[in-house]
Amino acid sequence: MKKILVTGGAGYIGSHTIIELIENTDCEVISADNYSNSAAKTFERIKEITGKTVKNYAINLCDATAVKKMFEENKDIDGIIHFAAFKSVPESVEKPLLYYYNNIVSLINILAYRVPNFIFSSSCSVYGNIEKLPVNEQTPLHAISPYGYTKIAGERLIQDFTHSNAHVKAVLLRYFNPVGAHVSGKIGEVPLQRPANLVPVITQTAIGKMKETTVYGKDYDTRDGSCIRDYVHVSDIARAHADALSYLDKNKDTPSCSVFNLGTGKGVSVLEMINTFEKVSGQKLNYRIGGRREGDVASIYSDSTQAQKVLGWTPKYSLDDMMLSAWKWELKMKEGA
Repeated sequence: MKKILVTGGAGYIGSHTIIELIENTDCEVISADNYSNSAAKTFERIKEITGKTVKNYAINLCDATAVKKMFEENKDIDGIIHFAAFKSVPESVEKPLLYYYNNIVSLINILAYRVPNFIFSSSCSVYGNIEKLPVNEQTPLHAISPYGYTKIAGERLIQDFTHSNAHVKAVLLRYFNPVGAHVSGKIGEVPLQRPANLVPVITQTAIGKMKETTVYGKDYDTRDGSCIRDYVHVSDIARAHADALSYLDKNKDTPSCSVFNLGTGKGVSVLEMINTFEKVSGQKLNYRIGGRREGDVASIYSDSTQAQKVLGWTPKYSLDDMMLSAWKWELKMKEGA
């Protein structure tokens, strides 16, 4: 049984990926998460779903001493899936030094242990505003936020590192907008602070936690004036990480560093997301039109052909599935889950 370290394992995508690994692979999973944007209760939810207790190291990955101790206790780690990073575009604009320090130093500290299989959580934010859609892996990189630039820097760091360390192979997964919740209804996105991502803002408004949802801009050059994104179910994203690990494990002649987009290939506007939510939930959403938000791109969606061809990955869940699962999870949290 191979041991996989999932950094940010208590987070939204990290927790769903741990569930995927436990249920559909023969890996032993450990986690590193200091709960800066997550909660320890997540591991109780993972155990309720999988029946497995996951050991978590509640450490800051920027702390080299703590990282060293973790690796000394786990000398047999065969793969790392690295999620741990700050991820808010607006916050990165306000606090760029925090984002560069946290997201880059933590990556350097774990790469230093030269674990042979490395999966990196990248983002479509590396592309910025682009002229030609859909986006593929050859689209030029031009981030417009500090967060996006930390992902570009992280990708380049990994590419250079794997080039100089032949026994380390990496996959960079540039995913678009993960949404939704696990089909069990027992785990989903739990923002500890006011959420910045659209779907939890919608569900929290509908449940009464927030007064209203703000649509940031209605004067973009899109079909209804609001921003367009490629939304993909979080469990589909989780499965892609397991597929990437399998790809590295079964194909020893893989390139030192491979890049894949993860998206549905369908652009959906903010207003269309609101309409879909209202349809599947039966709830009328209180929203207003606001000004543009700094750091947002107008429109972006993915060409994920390479992930389909090489990893064998295709998304299973529809937009209705995404919004309904997110709403069911919000209702479950209201019940005290």
